Amino acid sequence: MDGANLFQLGIGLETGAHAEDTRGCEAAQTRDVLDDTRDDHFIRRDGKVFAGTHLIIEVVDGTGLDDEARIQQAFRDCVDECGATLLHIHTHKFSPQGVSGVAVLAESHISVHTWPEIGYGAFDVFMCGDAEPWRAVDVLSRAFDTPDVRVKELLRGDGLVNEAEAA
Repeated sequence: MDGANLFQLGIGLETGAHAEDTRGCEAAQTRDVLDDTRDDHFIRRDGKVFAGTHLIIEVVDGTGLDDEARIQQAFRDCVDECGATLLHIHTHKFSPQGVSGVAVLAESHISVHTWPEIGYGAFDVFMCGDAEPWRAVDVLSRAFDTPDVRVKELLRGDGLVNEAEAA
């Protein structure tokens, strides 16, 4: 593969992306990462301990889902409203329509793929720590002018660690 192809894939660009370092992972256990000497950013709620809240959000009958700038602004508004930390936004406009994108957060990410021809946007909002991902639902409803926003919640890492181990 030549340099032009690598450029098209985004490999080798100064994006901050690096190869995954898996040294030492074989012996790691969940309880090893939850000790008193580090801030684990796990969420403790209703007797559960989990890595983060992952919302699968479907925007239905939305407008503006083919507008990259509008999607980028919706990402920024979600980040602000949820109390998250934006690291990077990348979007791509397809031809003849559709946008895919991701906002990389210190707390995880927001991603989207849109089908503007049917008014549909598939968003993922995954956040850990003190961020409040449910606040993104109203932001997306307003950003794309629709009351029809459907949400499913996943508690990522739920059940891997019990409250007693994390205390």
